[in-house]
Amino acid sequence: MEAAITILALLFFAFVALGVYVGVKAVRATKRGVERTINQARRTVEDTTLRAKSYGQMGVSGELAQLRLKLRTSMRATQEALNAGAAEDASLSESLALFRRLSAHGHELDDELRRLEREPDRSTVAALMPGLRERTERIAHSADSLRWAARDRAQKFAEDDLDALSAQIDMEAGALRHWSAPDEAAGVTEPKPWPAAPKPERPAQDPEGAGAQTWPETEAESPGRPQAITARDPRQQTAYPWQKTARPETSN
Repeated sequence: MEAAITILALLFFAFVALGVYVGVKAVRATKRGVERTINQARRTVEDTTLRAKSYGQMGVSGELAQLRLKLRTSMRATQEALNAGAAEDASLSESLALFRRLSAHGHELDDELRRLEREPDRSTVAALMPGLRERTERIAHSADSLRWAARDRAQKFAEDDLDALSAQIDMEAGALRHWSAPDEAAGVTEPKPWPAAPKPERPAQDPEGAGAQTWPETEAESPGRPQAITARDPRQQTAYPWQKTARPETSN
């Protein structure tokens, strides 16, 4: 009884622990989903604001917005392309490692451009613009190079696969049109003939009477001497009690 109670208690605690683990995993997954949604919404709002500033403002503020928008657009497009390609091409793992290093420089530049947007001394910001412009161009160019190289690689693989598939289809189409010898094309061979039935062995023939049919002899017959057929003597005929006595013939 105590053993059964112990087993039930262990099962209860195991189910409770499992429920807590599943609950924590679900909460974390929900939290990550919410954070991802918030970050995506924040990026969308920020990109919309930068796009509005780049077109609506003039001078240093508008140029800073243009630099940030160009940097963010290039980095995001490259990240999506590399992540999508790495799922099918393992050789892009090194490209992803390089992009992570490049992203560190990109985030640093984006943070600096964001701070300069709130800088009240516009003359100082204007003096920094040439260097900021060069850094933005270098980072965006590197990101674009990785993205286009990954796309060219994927396109080349797709073209090679299409060429191989087209060649196989052409060969199959040619084989299907070769109907002049269907048996040879299909690998059909004539069935092997059945062996002829063995001929019956003939018995050894008698050299003196070859081919003659003989009948078995009776006990009264002598071997080698035929028995003459003679009429039965009526006097020696056995009389049976049911037979009538023959009457002598009378002369008239």
